[in-house]
Amino acid sequence: MNIYVQSALGQGPTELAAFDDALRLTNIHNFNLLRLSSVIPPGAAVSVAENAVRPEGAWGDRLYVVYAEQREARPHVGAWAGVGWVQKADGSGLLVEHEGESEQDVNDLIDVTLAYMVEQRGDGGYGPIQKHVAGGACDGQPVCAFVCAAFQTEAW
Repeated sequence: MNIYVQSALGQGPTELAAFDDALRLTNIHNFNLLRLSSVIPPGAAVSVAENAVRPEGAWGDRLYVVYAEQREARPHVGAWAGVGWVQKADGSGLLVEHEGESEQDVNDLIDVTLAYMVEQRGDGGYGPIQKHVAGGACDGQPVCAFVCAAFQTEAW
């Protein structure tokens, strides 16, 4: 299983329109998103996509995802989102998502959360923390910072 992590900073006349624009920019706007919790199955490869990867599937199919989104309509206020993960040699691992008003806050939240989750499991063998954080400031129109880890699609 290939899990692609991608991001966008959408803009629109409303916060919801900015969210939809972020979905469009990441090429997942015509899927029904089903949020997953935080577990990566064995055999998975997680990578950051250089360009928007359109998952296979048809209009309206289910797309299983872990995502972070931060919407903002206040001028000059930041909107940042991020996904972080750790994996074992067999590909199994943990994924987390965080949002905030600054890049540093999101990075720190990801680090603290993953460190805690790994410690609580007590089974060791996880590699270093990986992450992808994106965002920016509202400059006129509302924005939505969006980072998504897309697992797979499924038809109805």
